[in-house]
Amino acid sequence: MRSSLRNSWLGALLLVVVTGSVPSAHRRDEYLQAARVAIDPDRVQIELDLTPGMEVAESVLAEVDLDRNRSISAGEAGAYCARLLSAMAVDMDGRPLVLALTGSTFPDVSAMLSGEASVRIQAGAALPGLSGGTHQLRYRNSHRSDISVYLVNALIPASDRVAIASQRRDVDQRDVTIEYTLRADPATRVRGGLSVAIAGTLIWITTLWWRRRRQPCPTAL
Repeated sequence: MRSSLRNSWLGALLLVVVTGSVPSAHRRDEYLQAARVAIDPDRVQIELDLTPGMEVAESVLAEVDLDRNRSISAGEAGAYCARLLSAMAVDMDGRPLVLALTGSTFPDVSAMLSGEASVRIQAGAALPGLSGGTHQLRYRNSHRSDISVYLVNALIPASDRVAIASQRRDVDQRDVTIEYTLRADPATRVRGGLSVAIAGTLIWITTLWWRRRRQPCPTAL
């Protein structure tokens, strides 16, 4: 049944990518986690919408509203975000990255319990200095796998230096590997060209100097 649900979400995912919102119709007994991954030349950003269905909303709320006062404080929101990030993993070309929270939005408790409101989490990580060519970014999410269904998709890159080549997801969409091509920074290409030109000039000057040294000195009359 979950497999058929995931398939039905593939079309709805287009709406998620274009509008940045989660479609409202979803199963009452599952926790929908829809992730969007944005890759820039020097950074990866992840936006995750978490929408609990009505039948699991109380369970999700209990993880957030720790003092059970039916209100989500800034401290409780921060603690939940920390637990969520600890269940997520991102690596670049096999090298683990450190995700940092960059923003979060929590709905009112009544809206969350209605099964229509979403928690939105934004996180990002700096990428190591990457050379031009093909790279692979892998994203995994294991948060509340007992009640969750997942969606994940790479957004169209904002930079023309990044071109998405493929996305390989596992059957549950908890794990995706995004292969992309990074074009070299134009400034790097210019610096590289200057370096080659300078090196060529130095070789030419050295050769002339060496040849002149080897020429015999003129004989005095």
